[in-house]
Amino acid sequence: MAENYDLQAGNPKRIAPPELDYRPPMPRAFQPQIGLIACGGITQHHLKAYRNAGWDVVALYDVAKEKAQKRRDEFYPTAKVCVSVDELLAVPGLNVVDIATHPAVRGPLIERALLAGKHVLSQKPFVLDLQEGQRLVELARRCNRKLAVNQNGRWAPYFAWMRQAVKAGCLGEISTVNMALNWDHSWTAGTDFEKMHHLLLCDFAIHWFDAAYSLLGAAKAQSVFASLVSAPGQPIKPPLVASSVVRFERGLATLSFNGYSLHAPRESVTVVGSKGTVHASGAICAAHQLELATAEGVASLALDGSWFPDGFQGTMGELLCAIESERDPQNSAADNLKSLAICLGAMRSADENRCVAL
Repeated sequence: MAENYDLQAGNPKRIAPPELDYRPPMPRAFQPQIGLIACGGITQHHLKAYRNAGWDVVALYDVAKEKAQKRRDEFYPTAKVCVSVDELLAVPGLNVVDIATHPAVRGPLIERALLAGKHVLSQKPFVLDLQEGQRLVELARRCNRKLAVNQNGRWAPYFAWMRQAVKAGCLGEISTVNMALNWDHSWTAGTDFEKMHHLLLCDFAIHWFDAAYSLLGAAKAQSVFASLVSAPGQPIKPPLVASSVVRFERGLATLSFNGYSLHAPRESVTVVGSKGTVHASGAICAAHQLELATAEGVASLALDGSWFPDGFQGTMGELLCAIESERDPQNSAADNLKSLAICLGAMRSADENRCVAL
């Protein structure tokens, strides 16, 4: 006891890391004909990922036609720029639609695409009302179409590797997931994002809520408590400092965000299980230095790839694989409702300053 009182670590044996396939999934033979609805700033990463993967985007639409023309000229010069959603849905051979609008107008577009017989990848957050989300899930089932959500963080290299490590049993039963991020999110000044009170918890942290859910083996979340404050001197209205504690049936996730950190931005993720611990650290959205510790020793590894655009290739790739294999995608809308409930619950908790049951 006296020897261990200061909690000093020993000198562990160095071991080789396990071989885990964390790269974005690719269909074996299915060649999609993709249509893109909405061509805002984020869609450059959608289209870059699809072009890298060799998938064909045949049609684009945006209420501002010049945005669709710009994306076509940048990435798919032979694609058709449509003047309406109906025209896009009627393009011969089109079988998958990527809907990248804001959530307020997305639900009816998802419904129209499903009823037109198209498989759909929805931007996140999937919906802002869980009942509306369930209705769209049931509609997709009745139409025999796949409906997936663009939770692209699941295929960020470090989250993908850690999820595969959990799936492979490297960590045993997970007890905690701890995430801490500090960076400068005030770049959103002057954009539509600045109008969102829950800019941090909804638009940004939704990826980390979903990652925590997936790393805990899709265990059911029971409750969430979140706090939200403004950082001293922050130049935009939405609060940029938040924390959250999510209680699952088995395990606990803690998340800490400081979106007005002007120096040394960094992300850290630690997953602790009964058989091992994995720690990832590095730049924001690029915590690619990993260390896995088990009874056998400690393995270190540096990952290849990047969240942008690999995460976007992962979400579409998983949907295409599910279409090809006639199964549900890992990022199905039905599954996403479970992690989305955590995000919406955290927003409510911060507003009401209380723990919210899920």
